[in-house]
Amino acid sequence: MQARLEVVELVVQDMARALAFYRRLGLELPPEADRESHVEAALPGGLRLAWDTIETIRSFDPDWTPPSGGHRMGLAFRLDTPAEVDRAYDELISLGYEGHKRPWDAFWGMRYAVVHDPDGNAVDLFAPSRPG
Repeated sequence: MQARLEVVELVVQDMARALAFYRRLGLELPPEADRESHVEAALPGGLRLAWDTIETIRSFDPDWTPPSGGHRMGLAFRLDTPAEVDRAYDELISLGYEGHKRPWDAFWGMRYAVVHDPDGNAVDLFAPSRPG
């Protein structure tokens, strides 16, 4: 058997609020998607990012409950420069999204920050500390 990763799916409580967050990170999502119960966005390289409402998940898995005790997965968005990491973090925080880790210079050679999307998923923002 050879499987290939094609879709990363997030379960969301409020589709419009979730999509607004990911639009701020540059994903192109049409406004009418805010009213859908399942949304997908094609990413470079063929991968897709998908969002399903809790109601959609419970339509086929009525016993589903959200994970507890911390995030189980995270997404990482690359920016071009360390200054862009700082600006993106500040912008998202100013819009009311939750900051988890303020920007810092990580020992692995990247400027890094972590915010939470509206459903508490960790979203990393990063850029190489040095060009190249």
